[in-house]
Amino acid sequence: MKRNQAYNRLVIKVGTNVLSTDDGLLDEDSLTNLVQQITKLKTSGIEIILISSGAVGAGRGIFKPQRNLSRVKRRQLLASIGQPILLNRYLDLFRAAGLHVAQILATKEDFRDRHHYLNMRNCFEALMTENVVPIVNENDVIAIDELMFTDNDELAALVASMIDADAMIVLTNVDGVYDGDPRRGEARLIREVQVQDDAQNVKFSQQKSSFGRGGMHTKFRVSKKLAKTGIHVHISNGRKERVILDIVNGNLHGTHFVGQKNVSPLKKWIAYQEENGRASVVVNAGAKEALQDPSFARSLLPIGISEIQGEFSKGDVIKLLDEKGQLLALGLAQYNAETAKKYMGQKGHKALVHYDYLYLTEEND
Repeated sequence: MKRNQAYNRLVIKVGTNVLSTDDGLLDEDSLTNLVQQITKLKTSGIEIILISSGAVGAGRGIFKPQRNLSRVKRRQLLASIGQPILLNRYLDLFRAAGLHVAQILATKEDFRDRHHYLNMRNCFEALMTENVVPIVNENDVIAIDELMFTDNDELAALVASMIDADAMIVLTNVDGVYDGDPRRGEARLIREVQVQDDAQNVKFSQQKSSFGRGGMHTKFRVSKKLAKTGIHVHISNGRKERVILDIVNGNLHGTHFVGQKNVSPLKKWIAYQEENGRASVVVNAGAKEALQDPSFARSLLPIGISEIQGEFSKGDVIKLLDEKGQLLALGLAQYNAETAKKYMGQKGHKALVHYDYLYLTEEND
């Protein structure tokens, strides 16, 4: 197939409602259509990682728990039953097209440790080099609340960032991001979103999907963050027969989050380490202005530090806060907290956080 050469590496995330019938069973037609489109893209040389929901829905479709279980236990039970059903269907469909698949189950913890993160990335790279289709899902069977992703949109964004994808395509059961409830006729589809657009100014529906955990607010947030690091995101209706092929060929459907200037793989990892940054550094007004100046690449020097909160070692992720306590950036410390306290407010010392290891954030990421 002829295609737009802009996208050579894709993450495709398919939501539960795209793969499920109204009663929660696997939708065979939708599943087959998805695999056929991915096969055509693979044939044309595009590398693809598939983030697939549907395990809990597949389990729900064939099994009804007899006891009153907690939310987490019920999810674990249904996922453990449904995951092999879902994977077997993918295995059969891709095998018929001459492609191998691999299953990867992940939790948030897999993305926090840098060493583990790089090993996981190497696994993805090896699979794609061998023309295998990695199929990724949250490890619902062992995940507990603190290890759970918001939903598979968050997982997909982390994978797209990890493998330095050109784009991520999010398939849902609506046409994209609307400025209101899409079930009402006056709602308008938003065709394009720039990084500077504020989610507070986009009055999209807060409704969550029937079977999944996520909603459009999560999709907006993770998509804008990915676009900020240079990865294009498309949110579109996965029920449309050729939606993925059309997007890759430049016939855009749904909402396009326009990717900005690409950042390094290390900064992509730092961007998602806010929960891992246990210590904070408060910067003064001058340092804040310098860091946020788009005309220059600035590092955080000790003279710009007004307070150290918590302990950290060299190489730890730390938060950079302004004097009001708002998060400005995340970065890797170049020396420990004890040394930082010694240098604080002084000239003539090396940067605590070098620009190469600094990710500027914002409140609406």
